Amino acid sequence: MKIEFVGGARTVTGSSYIIKDDDFTIMVDCGMFQGRQELRDRNALQLIYAPSKIDALLLTHAHIDHSGLIPKLVKEGFYGNIYATKATVDLCNIMLPDSAHIQEMDVRFINRKNRKLGRPVVDPLYTVEDAGKCLENFVPVNYGEVIQIHPRIKVRFRDAGHILGSSFIEMWIDEKGKQTKVVFSGDLGQKDQAIIRDPEIVEDADFLLIESTYGDRLHKNKQDTYAEFREIIKNSIDTKGNIVIPSFAIGRTQEIIYTLAKMIHAGEVPALPVYIDSPLAVSATEIFRNNMECFDEETRKILSTGESPLDFETLHFTRSAEESKSLNENASGSLIISASGMCTAGRIKYHLMNNLYKPDSNIIFVGYQAEGTLGRRIIDGAKQVRLYGEDVAIRAQIHTLGGFSAHADKKGILEWIGNIKNPDLKIFVVHGEEESTLSMSQSISEQLGLSTLAPRWGEIVNLDTMESEMAKYGISEEYTEIDHDIDILFKSLEELKGQYHKKMDKKTRVNKHRLHEDIQDVKSMVSMIIDEL
Repeated sequence: MKIEFVGGARTVTGSSYIIKDDDFTIMVDCGMFQGRQELRDRNALQLIYAPSKIDALLLTHAHIDHSGLIPKLVKEGFYGNIYATKATVDLCNIMLPDSAHIQEMDVRFINRKNRKLGRPVVDPLYTVEDAGKCLENFVPVNYGEVIQIHPRIKVRFRDAGHILGSSFIEMWIDEKGKQTKVVFSGDLGQKDQAIIRDPEIVEDADFLLIESTYGDRLHKNKQDTYAEFREIIKNSIDTKGNIVIPSFAIGRTQEIIYTLAKMIHAGEVPALPVYIDSPLAVSATEIFRNNMECFDEETRKILSTGESPLDFETLHFTRSAEESKSLNENASGSLIISASGMCTAGRIKYHLMNNLYKPDSNIIFVGYQAEGTLGRRIIDGAKQVRLYGEDVAIRAQIHTLGGFSAHADKKGILEWIGNIKNPDLKIFVVHGEEESTLSMSQSISEQLGLSTLAPRWGEIVNLDTMESEMAKYGISEEYTEIDHDIDILFKSLEELKGQYHKKMDKKTRVNKHRLHEDIQDVKSMVSMIIDEL
């Protein structure tokens, strides 16, 4: 029996894993790669076998980095069942068509340029029609229900406490007179999140795939985060500047609405105008209201009083582009929440363009920013960014509120793993940037004394022998090493740029002539490598 790491290996995005034996092939998650171009290029690659050979797909939750390539999989021949919780199915019904719309819009823009330059046109990964077709394959399941998906395989979805409908998956496989249990953590939530329940625990497993998004750090205290958010709002009201929050449409937006409602109802902050400027987030909020069985006890108590935890008088939802544009023309002293959470697409880019250059504006990041994204460049201290063909100076106040994270941190992950009572447990550390993955792997080994492996993209591991090989969709060990080296070079150049700006800000003497010559040498060397390729 083998497991293949199709994605989510030493990256946060693109989660997808295949477990297979002679008579079955099961995929868990089918996520889209996001961030740097070399990651996004992986979305177009073919699997090493036909999608029609996959017996079933298990989906841990609706986020695009876990679900975003499902329409492509179905388009290329997969016809099996897609198992997910009811809330996840509801969310995918809006998220996958929205993702397809973004694909179509991006390709339309690219092809306009290609035609002008005489280049061939390209096709989207999938269309809105493709997204609609894949939704027919979804089969909703209940939390805690054991279901037989193959004569040898039973699975159970348990609450992961990450977003509405999120789950970790327990899989029992019968083989040669014994039973092997594999657990897929999906995205593991942190305790005491607003609205949704805490993650359930698992006490036994033979193999575990554990996420490591924040495997190398601890989150800010939630109370401190709440207080900091409250002070930013108060200060912004005094200066009449806007607050702009890039936020994931699913989960994070609803948590912020909940937090704002709590503050306003308690009189902790004035009832400032709040705009949810994301059609997807508007639809998602409705889905939250229709899946109250996923809510935690505190939220249920609020509902029992007749008060809405996801509403207040000055909350406004905007759907049309015209309404969105009017916010940039008229809004002052407002709080605008918009997608995408990493600022890679959507209306948030317009709001950043209209607020980043203003010293009285506040930009608040409340979620993970993957390497290579616009959001990551901003929180890493960029002095300016390029938006819609224009350079925009960053003069706004930039804040990062880590306590809003929907992911468990290092401490939370270790505590969760510690519930599993098997000293022979073998752990695959996935869903994290390389530094975070390796740090988490080391912490598990040192603190819990368990065997770990941080697999690479395309690695195939034999679960009987723990020997590995590389998949053959254009990957080799040498390729992944070179890919890793390019990543390090990219990071080094970003660090060089940051150090240079710091020295310029402090008016420190720099040998600009020597620096310019050295940079030209590096550029020439990179150009030579490109030519040789």
